[in-house]
Formats: sequence, C-alpha cells, structure tokens
Amino acid sequence: ATLALAAIAEKGSEHPLAKSIVAHAQNQGMKIDDASYFEAVAGLGVIATYNDLSLKVGSLAFMQNKNIDISSSNKIIDRLQGEGKTAVIVSVDNTALGVIGLLDTPKHGAKEAISILKSMKIEPVMLTGDNEKTARKVAQMVGIERIFANVLPSGKVEVVRKIQGEGKKVAMIGDGINDAPALTAADVGIAIGSGTDIAIEAGKVILVRDDIRDVVTAIEIAKKTVGKIKQNLTYAFMYNAILIPVAAMGFLYPALAGIAMAASSVSVTMSSLTMKRWTPKKKNN
Repeated sequence: ATLALAAIAEKGSEHPLAKSIVAHAQNQGMKIDDASYFEAVAGLGVIATYNDLSLKVGSLAFMQNKNIDISSSNKIIDRLQGEGKTAVIVSVDNTALGVIGLLDTPKHGAKEAISILKSMKIEPVMLTGDNEKTARKVAQMVGIERIFANVLPSGKVEVVRKIQGEGKKVAMIGDGINDAPALTAADVGIAIGSGTDIAIEAGKVILVRDDIRDVVTAIEIAKKTVGKIKQNLTYAFMYNAILIPVAAMGFLYPALAGIAMAASSVSVTMSSLTMKRWTPKKKNN
C-alpha cells in the first residue's frame, strides 16, 4: 500500500527519484491511478489527493515543515541514510505511513569523467538536495571531495554565486527542474538532453546523449575551437602586417594584392577545415 500510494502521488512529478518510485511500482505490476490533485514543492516533495486521501511524499525536512510526526520512523530513516540511501517518507492524512529507501547510483561514466576533469585542472563539486550521508557516499564513489548537500533549488543558485565569488568560473551540469535556476546563474549551464524541458531551456550547452563523459568532450571541443580562432587571427595579422606595407610602398601590383588577399582568406578557411579531421581525446578512448 505504501509503494502504491507513493507512486500515485509521484506520478505527476518529473523528479528522478519520483520517476524511480513510479517505475518500480509499475515493475511490480501495480496499476497507478491519477491523483485528483497534485502539487510539487520544489526540492522537498509532493502533495496529492486520491480517493479523498491527503497524500504527502517527500524528504524528512518536508514532513517536518508540514508538522507530520515521523518519530516512529527515525530508526529506519537513520539506517537508510547510513547505507547511503535517500529516505522518502510517505504520509496519509498527515500520518506517516512508511519510508521508501532509494539508492542514488552515479551515472554511467561519471567516475571516468570526474577523473579526466581533475586531470584538466577542473575542480568537480557536488551540489545536491539529498542528505549529507547519501551525498558523501555517492561522492566517494566517483571521486568528488567538495560537497554541498541538503540544498534547495534557490540554495543552488547561492552556492553557484558563492563559488563565483571565489574568483572561479562555474559550469553547472543538471537535468531536473530543480537545477534550472542554477543552470541560468552559472557562467556556463550544461543540460543533459534526457532531462526536463525546463532544464534544457535553461542550459547554454545541451548534451544530446545521457552520457556525463560528453561534458569532457564539450570542453575539449570548446578549447580546440578557441585555440583555432586564435591561431587564425595570428596568421591573418602576420600576413597583413607583412603585405600591407609592401603594397602601400608600391611593390605589389593591385592584381597580385587581390590574389594575396584571397589567398589569406583561403588559408584561414583551410586551417579551420583541419578541425574536421580532429577527434576529441575522449572519443579515441
């Protein structure tokens, strides 16, 4: 009953944990009806009404905020968090019904991506609404040292600005509704293509595939592109610095000057086209 009611309440949510609950209920062969009322409380949980039952599903902070007594579930919550799991509490008519434990496993390739980013002198930071025990467990799996846990959506923006205040450029990677404000506030917002529409709209860079390693590829492409732009500008400046004085002194016929100018444009274009033969290191691995 706990799982079924939780799935009904979470059916209208786009949060990854909500989708996991619904998917598990469906795998158990449960029929998930629609709630007559649904409200998502950003970063905390959901409120729903089903068959005149008032359902609330969410975090420990959400239940405390709604003055729901969960003292009978404290031991279970502590045990789940100690195992690195996220505790989702289900209440019916303001009475705690049960607790669902969810293990938030890292995305495929996350550990590899973090390792490469570190080798590129880029500091990875975990920013999550999950409890600190769960956050540290996942961070340890992928090799992240700096963690901000129990952060609400608005708090994520504050953390981004705090890091920017340290004189650092911030790239925020996210895929959910709760990540959208931080994606907008960051110097570069990177949205996962499989994420919510709001997150995708907020991102300046969209990763088409659900592969976190593509962040490394995007950075490599950006660096290569900027490097090529600088190289072409240098070539064009040197070319013109040498030939413009020659032409001004009358040592270059107009026809030859026109050919030289065309040759300059062609050489820059050919230099840019060499990028077609370049493949990011990550793609070669």
